[in-house]
Amino acid sequence: MSSPHTAEVKAAADSQEGEEEVGKQTRRHRRDRCLFLPHTTWKHTQPVDLIRARYWTAMAERTSTGLLTMMLEPTPAVAMTLPAEVREKLAELELELSEGDITQKGYEKKRGKLLAPYIPQIQGVDPSLQIDNRIQASSQAVLPGSKHNKSRAANTRDERFRSDLHTEAVQAALAKYKERKMPMPSKRRSVLVQSSVEACTPPDTSSASEDEGSLRRQGRLATSTPYQGHGHPAVEHWFNRVIQGSSTSSSASSTSSHPGGRSVTTTNTTAHAALNANAAATALADLMAHTQLDNHSAPPDVTGLSERSSLHAERPQVASVRSVSRGYNHHTSVMETADGVPVNSRVSSKIQQLLNTLKRPKRPPLREFFVDDFEELLDVQEPDPNQPKPEGQQMSPLEGDHLGMVNKWPPSLPAALQRWGTTQPKSPCLTALDNVGKPVYTLTYGKLWTRSQKLAYTLLNKLSTRNEPLLMPGDRVALVFPNNDPVMFMVAFYGCLLAELVPVPIEVPLTRKDAGSQQIGFLLGSCGVTLALTTDACQKGLPKAQTGEVATFKGWPRLLWFVTDGKHVVKPPKDWHPQLREASNDIAYIEYKTSKEGSTMGITVSHSAMLAHCHALTQACGYTEAETITNVLDFKREAGLWHGVLTSVMNRMHVISIPYSLMKVNPLSWIQKVHTYKARVAVVKSRDMHWSLLAQRDQRDISLSSLRMLIVADGANPWSISSCDAFLNVFQARGLRPEVICPCASSSEAMTVAIRRPPEMGVPPPGKAVLSMGGLSHSVIRVDTEEKLSVLTVQDVGQVMPGALVCVVRVEGTPYVCQTDEVGEICVSSGSTGVAYYGLPGMTKNVFETIPIISSGVPISDRPFTRTSLLGFVGPDSLVFVVGKMDGLMVVSGRRHNADDVVATALAVEPMKFVYRGRIAVFSVSVLHDERIVVVAEQRPDASEEDSFQWMSRVLQAIDSIHQVGVYCLALVPANTLPKAPLGGIHISETKQRFLEGALHPCNVLMCPHTCVTNLPKPRQKQPEVGPASMIVGNLVAGKRIAQACGRDVAQLEDNDQARKFLYIQDVLQWRAQATPDHPLFLVLNAKGTVASTASCLQLHKRAERVAAALMGRLNTGDHVALVYPPGIDLIATFYGCLYAGCVPVTVRPPHPQNLATTLPTVKMIVEVSKSVCILTTQAIMKLLKSKEAAAAVDIKSWPMVLDTDDLPRKKSPQMYKPPTPEMLAYLDFSVSTTGILAGVKMSHAATSALCRSIKLQCELYPSRQIAICLDPYCGLGFALWCLCSVYSGHQSILVPPLELESNASLWLAAVSQYKVRVTFCSYSVMEMCTKGLGSQTEALRLRNVNLSCVRTCMVVAEERPRIALTQSFSKIFKDLGLSPRAVSTTFGCRVNVAICLQPNRLGKLAEQGTAGPDPTTVYVDMRALRHDRVRLVERGSPHSLPLMESGKILPGVKVIIANTETKGPLGDSHLGEVWVSSPHNATGYYTVYGEEALHADHFNTKLSFGDTQTVWARTGYLGFLRRTELTDASGERHDALYVVGSLDETLELRGMRYHPIDIETSVIRSHKSIAECAVFTWTNLLVVVVELEGSEQEALDLVALVTNVVLEEHYLIVGVVVVVDPGVIPINSRGEKQRMHLRDGFLADQLDPIYVAYNM
Repeated sequence: MSSPHTAEVKAAADSQEGEEEVGKQTRRHRRDRCLFLPHTTWKHTQPVDLIRARYWTAMAERTSTGLLTMMLEPTPAVAMTLPAEVREKLAELELELSEGDITQKGYEKKRGKLLAPYIPQIQGVDPSLQIDNRIQASSQAVLPGSKHNKSRAANTRDERFRSDLHTEAVQAALAKYKERKMPMPSKRRSVLVQSSVEACTPPDTSSASEDEGSLRRQGRLATSTPYQGHGHPAVEHWFNRVIQGSSTSSSASSTSSHPGGRSVTTTNTTAHAALNANAAATALADLMAHTQLDNHSAPPDVTGLSERSSLHAERPQVASVRSVSRGYNHHTSVMETADGVPVNSRVSSKIQQLLNTLKRPKRPPLREFFVDDFEELLDVQEPDPNQPKPEGQQMSPLEGDHLGMVNKWPPSLPAALQRWGTTQPKSPCLTALDNVGKPVYTLTYGKLWTRSQKLAYTLLNKLSTRNEPLLMPGDRVALVFPNNDPVMFMVAFYGCLLAELVPVPIEVPLTRKDAGSQQIGFLLGSCGVTLALTTDACQKGLPKAQTGEVATFKGWPRLLWFVTDGKHVVKPPKDWHPQLREASNDIAYIEYKTSKEGSTMGITVSHSAMLAHCHALTQACGYTEAETITNVLDFKREAGLWHGVLTSVMNRMHVISIPYSLMKVNPLSWIQKVHTYKARVAVVKSRDMHWSLLAQRDQRDISLSSLRMLIVADGANPWSISSCDAFLNVFQARGLRPEVICPCASSSEAMTVAIRRPPEMGVPPPGKAVLSMGGLSHSVIRVDTEEKLSVLTVQDVGQVMPGALVCVVRVEGTPYVCQTDEVGEICVSSGSTGVAYYGLPGMTKNVFETIPIISSGVPISDRPFTRTSLLGFVGPDSLVFVVGKMDGLMVVSGRRHNADDVVATALAVEPMKFVYRGRIAVFSVSVLHDERIVVVAEQRPDASEEDSFQWMSRVLQAIDSIHQVGVYCLALVPANTLPKAPLGGIHISETKQRFLEGALHPCNVLMCPHTCVTNLPKPRQKQPEVGPASMIVGNLVAGKRIAQACGRDVAQLEDNDQARKFLYIQDVLQWRAQATPDHPLFLVLNAKGTVASTASCLQLHKRAERVAAALMGRLNTGDHVALVYPPGIDLIATFYGCLYAGCVPVTVRPPHPQNLATTLPTVKMIVEVSKSVCILTTQAIMKLLKSKEAAAAVDIKSWPMVLDTDDLPRKKSPQMYKPPTPEMLAYLDFSVSTTGILAGVKMSHAATSALCRSIKLQCELYPSRQIAICLDPYCGLGFALWCLCSVYSGHQSILVPPLELESNASLWLAAVSQYKVRVTFCSYSVMEMCTKGLGSQTEALRLRNVNLSCVRTCMVVAEERPRIALTQSFSKIFKDLGLSPRAVSTTFGCRVNVAICLQPNRLGKLAEQGTAGPDPTTVYVDMRALRHDRVRLVERGSPHSLPLMESGKILPGVKVIIANTETKGPLGDSHLGEVWVSSPHNATGYYTVYGEEALHADHFNTKLSFGDTQTVWARTGYLGFLRRTELTDASGERHDALYVVGSLDETLELRGMRYHPIDIETSVIRSHKSIAECAVFTWTNLLVVVVELEGSEQEALDLVALVTNVVLEEHYLIVGVVVVVDPGVIPINSRGEKQRMHLRDGFLADQLDPIYVAYNM
């Protein structure tokens, strides 16, 4: 067995080099080896934890290092065998580690050494015995009376921040909770282990954090790499078990596979039956987002290969079919939900856990509402009638002692300096220490006087600009001195006073981006500072610009830097003397202060206030001449400045200044200096007392008996009491007298407010109060009796300062004086407070000139008061008590909580020394009209994911229990990454800023919006709509014009349209081949922009004849033929060949050779569903279809006959097939809807001709025209424009395959420019490729002579709401190339009718003739009204407004009406309903394999329930509205604009309201710059938000809070799950539309390989 030391080193190998150096590796995991949790974890152990404990023991026994690690824990069983001093030293080590004062390695090394001699004894103990003993011992430790617990308490707990009482309260509170199972977030392994797993992980399998139990798809397992085998099955299995609770029931799964091994989700309809109205909210809802689609609901779904999928070829889109088809049955372990509905995969089981967690009762329901300027009502908290109310008398102001008159008291501070400098020049003033505690320099009063004079003379006389003196008396000067150079600071400060300049002491800016440094710059700018004084060493260390001068920091004014060291200052002439005036009301100095929001203010202190404050401190502290005082505080501001620089000079005291850097190295240094110098007074913070406890055992021979006052500067922090008590406990033995400890309360504005007097002044004894937290949250003082859990113990901060008048006023609103048992803000009126915020008169009036009034409305005094920002009350014996600060005040639902108290509770939850003490920030953010509490902490580098999560869930429970408030967000960040305040501690406002900007980079996040957001609007109850009985008068519904509109009448449009003579499109082609054989019809471009192929009328006809000849012998008329071709002439020729032969063509996108696994099954499915008996294709694709790779994805033996048309013989077909009637089927159009449904529609010959004619009329197409088309030719309007329109109208089409744009983004626009095209069509994905790919290259394009001024119309072909933002940015970017802003317009089509609206060219001659119709209009609607299915028009820019653009002009022959989705009655103008369409080119029905046309018959032939009940309409499935505009049509009629809002299938029904995913997605994309794309869907009533992260993975967790916030704020919805994925994961179809259902299926089947999945609680 290896030596204990090596084992420890091994164990420490992963750990970081201590607190300061940590933070590079954000996410580390130790899944690969056993890790034993410290014994404190086993408090309140649950049965699961016992299993866990034994499991770990078993694991430990297997590995020797594990066993060692386990044995090196001093378990209670073993601890008995260790001597007392070893146990004591171990305890000390633990505490040092918990403070971050020793590195993990150092800790383990020292611990190893301590334990080394005792290892043999430990080995004799039976491991199982150890673990049981450990559990018993730890459960005993919980008992309040346990002696062991009390004796160790002082050294194992953080005394600075917790009284014993509080820790026990927290542990007891946690004991009340059962360990609730919360779903743990998933992280991708590559995020956890810092090595790229992608290289060896197959694209389909997930590499999220706990992967073994996840669903694998058949047909993929063969390709999985050895990586899977390397997992530790036992460990993984255990992780799964812990995470999923004990339910790992394995039942038959509800998934089966499509041939080809693809998982197929079936929807369980029984869920519907099981749901009653009450259970509906929480029960597992139907897996579909909408109820119409159940088991047999719709055609099967597949994913079209996205246009960007070839870029991300390795990232499959999940293809799944929503119906069970023949195939292999595929069993997996499936978890059953509460309702017995089996749920796939790990993701679902976590969501189920989340649902179970959310079923817990929330806080009591709230009653009253306020109107948020709309009918959606947000709950507003009504005060609880039982809440405690103050019952005491109104308090009367409290007066301090009279400020005594002192003989020989100098008239000002500079006068005092002159007096001591000339009469006592040898007397020591200040001793500075270096970083090892050696005195480096003692400044005497004589030296201080002469050096200050020199500096004053130099500043006034030797600095000039253009012969003008640089500084005049009263000018502000920045003092930039490091904390280890008090001597130079003091000289500079007094030098400024002597020169009558105003010093502004600030921190040394270390980098250009210090936390809060920008705000300091604003302060300097507003104070008009032009000169900064600093030391030589400091100036050398400042960041420099290239010129060698000090760099200008962000937000700072231009400064001149002056070094105050001896060689730069000159001796004044004999006759020069500084002006020594009496203390006046002029500004003496400005002290900076950072507010809660992070802005920096300068507090001005006058000469008279400075003097009065020194006078008051001297009297209160009983300072005498030549006393020695030790100062540990920052000498630049607050108590460090008041005691260590100002009052000390007044009384000729000797200050020993202890720098922060020395305290970090030796926390005992200040105590040693008190002992060495026999100091009478020490000024410290509770942190310094706490630190010295850690190291005190090294020093046996120090004595504190000389101290008469130990001033605790932050005595106002409620948690200083535990530090004071613990410090006294330990150091009483070293001569410290209890009455010496003097806490004080102060603030930058009011300076010292109160201080406990030294005992010789005959003051009452100190007081303590144990207050109820519940009472405090209502600002009421109640001494707690029954409920021992939530209490706060506070100590007094002594009496009011001499010469001051103090009262307590209400925090909000008018400053009424509080009652005696009420907590309020302490206000002070005295001559020794600050005067103003520099340059901020408004804030100054609020803070420095408050007039407290009594209940009758009369002012309490004629003197103005200064608010101190301290919250407190006056207790018995006129003692002042402080319970918190305004800066830390968080008002949640009307109750007040103090950030410090929440910090203390979080720190008391420390089962596994987990978070760095003092590195935890608590603040509130405002979300949805209330404050929400956020806790951010730095975690240790060696903490595992499981530990973090356990700690987080316990913190939530503890805060909930003790403060009765929910935490909105808990974030853990890597060690050492939170912004630091100048002298240690966390910069809270900067942390909050980073949190809100998404720049915190946490490594763990837990959001709990479900538990703490209680003011959401009530779910909407649907109102019964107006029924058919409502009166229809003419064309009015309920007083409004019926919303219907139509395009021009085709019959009346006389044009010389030769093609009208022909009933069939193939006849048109034959006619053109005879009439104009050489007329060019098509021209296809390749990626280089050169012509790849062309076809004239005759060439196309000849090629079609060859295809027909090949088919006629082999197929029967009416057979369906799949055309699998890349975009090009072949596709068009074979289409007409099929028509010539009497076959029905079906165009199919070919599979992607790099991504067969996901694209080939789609091809297979369309071939099967369309019942194609033959596939026509090219030789290359034919090989691909039958390749070995294809065999891995589909069953290649079941393909129908495959013919390649590359080398067909030149044969003429015997005769053309003539269809008997135009109602016959011409072709099938298959497309995948955005909801993932594969729908094929039937197009008759009549509809085909009508479609071509309508487009020809709308776009004015004739043979001399050229149009450019950059669309996919496989379905919808894209297919019609490629294959049909040119043949019908005779115009030439320039075809640009969108796929070619991936290698040459400028291809389409260059072609438009080259051929001077006036009309062009594209898709949103093409437009996006151009804006993203060419946005920065417009100049280069101009140099290549790309000119778009020829474009009259650029139409975007879409089946969705127009994307305004994209079209506008496209117009803006290419405006430089001559594109008219009016040229870009939108179109609308859908499955039932591929072309409903097209905006024709509006810039040509026709516009002059007035026949083109008006420009498309944009309206702004209220997004909240839309959720209630209402349209409410608002002004642009109003809150919650959503811009909607008209979808284009309705085509000739098309009629549109808006109908109610439920009653099927017509709706009025500007009412939201389903768009119905009637037109000769409507499709005639769905064509699907399962004969489900009956289900969808009403999609194609439906009638209104009242009104015009004769017309047959097709239902588009889209919500929209019609609005009559003020514009006129070509015919002179008023123009009716159609606005499409979104697809009904896609809408999310949440809280009784209808949401369009795009609206939520737009908000989310706006929330952070790194979100590239977003898609939302619902599952089991939870909103799931998937975001693509375009940035570093460390930003992934930043997004969780931002996404949750923005959706709450803008949509009043709580996000259930946030999934962060790589760019390109969200599947997109060829039209650039998101395939949200595929995404959902992929998420549930665990195939997204997410970076992070967060489950909001």
